[in-house]
Amino acid sequence: MTRKKVKLAFITNDSARKATFKKRKKGLMKKVSELSTLCGIDACAIIYSPYDNSPEVWPNTMGAQRVLAEFKRMPEMEQSKKMVNQESFIRQRIAKASEQLKKQSKENREKEMTELMYQCLTGKGLQNLNLGDLNDLGWVLDQNLKEIYKRIEGVKKGASASSSSVAAVSSQAAAAPPMDQKPPVMKLGLDQGMQRTQLEWFNDWMNSNTSDQQLGFGHGDEMIMPNFNDNHNASVWPTGFYP
Repeated sequence: MTRKKVKLAFITNDSARKATFKKRKKGLMKKVSELSTLCGIDACAIIYSPYDNSPEVWPNTMGAQRVLAEFKRMPEMEQSKKMVNQESFIRQRIAKASEQLKKQSKENREKEMTELMYQCLTGKGLQNLNLGDLNDLGWVLDQNLKEIYKRIEGVKKGASASSSSVAAVSSQAAAAPPMDQKPPVMKLGLDQGMQRTQLEWFNDWMNSNTSDQQLGFGHGDEMIMPNFNDNHNASVWPTGFYP
């Protein structure tokens, strides 16, 4: 559970202020000790208060004097590089609050102009707007148009990439024959072999029937016809050709 944020303001109640001072002083001393131990640096803390006759020093008086002597030997620019007092601290807080206020005001103005833009789309007129409102409304319109164009470009790039990938896959599929499909040459050779086998069988059958029945043409216009009776009909015309 996070601790509730404390409002940085002077505590007017005396007893509450004294209790807060003792609690925060103990925490500050603990933090200085942890900082010195964890980071391996020389540090000291000196706290004056109206509740004690003498200041409280950490780690001790000799240690604090040693750290202050080392600090004074540093150049003046290095000493005051990151030093702040109460006045400078308050100025920094005011500057930070001013930036936050400026940012929030800009967001509120943008939302207000966005709502006005939607109202204009429903038919509301612009007669009651001043020059500043019109400028702000124009800026919001430009930002929305830029965002729309950006999304359109993104959709176009995505569609072109998808179409190119689909075309590449289609070309690869067209170039590679299916695994279960036989080459045309082998199929043609098989058909020719079947046709040759059927032709040889038909020639053999014709030769055998011609020798037995003398099927064919005779001398001149005389034609020797076979005897079509019930006994020879099945042998002359096989069922595969004429039923």
